[in-house]
Amino acid sequence: MEERKINKTEQPIPYEELMKGQRPCPEAKALLSQAPADRRRVIVVLDDDPTGIQTVHDVCVYTKWDRETITGAFREEQRMFFILTNSRGLTAPESREQHRTIAQNILAAAKESGRDYILISRGDSTLRGHWPMETETLRETLELGSKKRFDGEIVIPFFPEGGRFTWKDVHYVRQGNDLVPAGQTEFARDKSFGYHASNLRDWVEEKTEGQVPAESVCSISREELRNGEVKTIAEKLASVANFGKVIVNCTSYEDLQVFAAAYWQVLREGHEFMFRSAAALPKVLGDVSDQPLLTREELIEPDNDSGGIVLVGSHVNKTTRQLEELKRSDRTITYITFDQHRVLEEGGLEAEAARVLALAEKEICAGRTVTVFTRRERLDLDTEDPAQQLQISTRISDALTGIIGDLQVRPSFVVAKGGITSSDVGTKALRVTKALVKGQIRPGIPVWQTGPESKFPGLPYVIFPGNVGGDEDLRQIVEELMK
Repeated sequence: MEERKINKTEQPIPYEELMKGQRPCPEAKALLSQAPADRRRVIVVLDDDPTGIQTVHDVCVYTKWDRETITGAFREEQRMFFILTNSRGLTAPESREQHRTIAQNILAAAKESGRDYILISRGDSTLRGHWPMETETLRETLELGSKKRFDGEIVIPFFPEGGRFTWKDVHYVRQGNDLVPAGQTEFARDKSFGYHASNLRDWVEEKTEGQVPAESVCSISREELRNGEVKTIAEKLASVANFGKVIVNCTSYEDLQVFAAAYWQVLREGHEFMFRSAAALPKVLGDVSDQPLLTREELIEPDNDSGGIVLVGSHVNKTTRQLEELKRSDRTITYITFDQHRVLEEGGLEAEAARVLALAEKEICAGRTVTVFTRRERLDLDTEDPAQQLQISTRISDALTGIIGDLQVRPSFVVAKGGITSSDVGTKALRVTKALVKGQIRPGIPVWQTGPESKFPGLPYVIFPGNVGGDEDLRQIVEELMK
């Protein structure tokens, strides 16, 4: 244990170093097909912000989780569906109560529909969020209300589209040509969900406050996955009990396919697991095919002459670089700064939102695309209370996204940058209750087609996570949509 503590200072490694050497298992797809999935079960993905659909297409996402909605989703007999919880924008007590309600409604839906389920808690690929509280709440509620018992929880933050890889138990975030241990990135310094460990065994111990020691965490090695050792992996999984934790060292989709083959095997043998994963796992378990990136012709209504609107709320450095690159575009785009620091003034935030709305609406009506972005200087309160900081962030997000909610003209498209921002735009501003995931416009950057109940039915809505994409991706997306 002492050695692992010292190893929390892992050094960045070149991306090429990770990719060299032993190649992914060439029989991965065959191994997965030989371990057929249990298609009687519906895969329910609880998404803590709208970005979990980064790898899928032709899948429904719901923004409500009442009993009627979840039961209806079960009865549609779809293989997989997503529920947008946006719990990363909630306080811990709020998220606990939310997940208790969702679990109770899943139990009711499973009973009424006669279908069993697989539960994925889709979390951030850079390890932020209300973990382990959310999955512990789900487990307690589901086991209390049924005979189902979860042997373990499988943690898979692997997400190659966003440059997230796990190797030798260390989780890495790609930054340029380097892979940086997650605990050394800006994401680990998050005011609400910060952490120190990069080694996932240590991370589990840290986040569980020592209740799950690092040495007790089961690790599936990349070598086992690369060698196609389905039997060995299945034996490891079968040995896990009492909601023990499992981490999976994935650096390719082939690795994940081999793991999935072992998982389906132990599931048939009666073992039950819950998942805390990034966006890659639902694609593999849901058997979602690859699809080309979406184009303007597939998204934009030909008779809509209005401009589009881009809303930038995320404050991570990656987003700021992407915004600066967008400003270098040679396209006609109007840029409007939203000064969120006015939240400190009485009525200041409301006045700022009204000012920006008037400017944005005028430009969109004239056929010009608008980019509204928060002032780049981050507003941090002089407090160590994460709940208080979150409440201020929520007020700012409500005012910012309310600009789209108050639009009287239908834009040709909407792009939202940032997890909380994109969730609030979808649920509060656009009033979506059920959307179809069209696919991705760039790797890891999904597009919703809004439902008939929404403010603007059939609108292409691009959900751009704050921690995803290269510096040029925002510019390329907006230019593609403006063609």
